[in-house]
Amino acid sequence: MEKATFAGGCFWCMVKPFDQWDGIEKVTSGYMGGHIENPTYEDVKRGNSGHVEVVEIIFDPEKFSYEQLLEIYWMQIDPTDAGGQFQDRGESYKTVIYTHSEAQATQAQQSKENLAASGRFKKPIVTDITVAQTFWPAEDYHQDYYKKEEAHYKEDRAQSGRDEFITGHWE
Repeated sequence: MEKATFAGGCFWCMVKPFDQWDGIEKVTSGYMGGHIENPTYEDVKRGNSGHVEVVEIIFDPEKFSYEQLLEIYWMQIDPTDAGGQFQDRGESYKTVIYTHSEAQATQAQQSKENLAASGRFKKPIVTDITVAQTFWPAEDYHQDYYKKEEAHYKEDRAQSGRDEFITGHWE
């Protein structure tokens, strides 16, 4: 098994796209990149912890490749927005690919360059690629939110503008 960690704005919206594939063993919402230990949702939401909301994905690379994860990741975010994602604004909602190996770093950089060269976006791709740090799981009520709080999840996602962006750029 391997790990992949992605920040793409609100972690509620980043679980489901990865959670439905053979070879994905677990997707956990959490926090990474900051300077405080054991951050809470409130710490991260305030924006002064240095952490961003992330999803940690445990996957079997024999069944589902890191490159496939990257493809899904890019299609969930606005990689040109440095100020957050959709309705969620601020540093704690920026986009980051956290890499767990040199191979992941190389693949992530290549995928970013390929996306930039594709002409799909008129603005520069600003998603950071950096080495993974300590992963802090989010509180239990955030885990599998799209399953546990389906109505609220759908309402929040509908209001975010994420689906319209995805449709406009990827479909």
